[in-house]
Amino acid sequence: MNVKRRITDFVLLSLEKSIDGYVRFDDFAEHHYRYHYGIPELKKTALSQALKRLREGGLIELVSDEKLAYRLTDKGREKVVLASLKFSEKEWDGKWRLVMFDIPEKRRQARDLLRSKLKQWGFVHFQQSVWGTKKNCAKALRDFVKSVGIEDWVMVVESDNIDR
Repeated sequence: MNVKRRITDFVLLSLEKSIDGYVRFDDFAEHHYRYHYGIPELKKTALSQALKRLREGGLIELVSDEKLAYRLTDKGREKVVLASLKFSEKEWDGKWRLVMFDIPEKRRQARDLLRSKLKQWGFVHFQQSVWGTKKNCAKALRDFVKSVGIEDWVMVVESDNIDR
């Protein structure tokens, strides 16, 4: 994995894990901060270039210019979900992740978006509104469902056994 890729992934994952939705990246270049959190050597120029690339790609947006605070955009959240799905392909833990939904017709656009994303992410279509995968992606999937605003109609289940 090249350095550019590592820094951008680090930025995206840091933003995704942030509690209040944004992160101040000027802290990451400080020695005591890196040492405390176990962050490897990170040059300010490399970090600023990575932030610029992510902004130009529409994955992050600047919240506060004076504090150098950024947050994920919807496009950035989707990229984090895709990255976590790829990461989870390494070894199957023996559990299936099932997605079951009954999204009303008035939210048809969101329902169609969910279906297309499930196909794109390699889920298996079991029944009309039931999809499954072996990938360890339940949290990322729940985050995506919440970001789309359909959590009231979608259930994500982890199961040890599925019989057809």
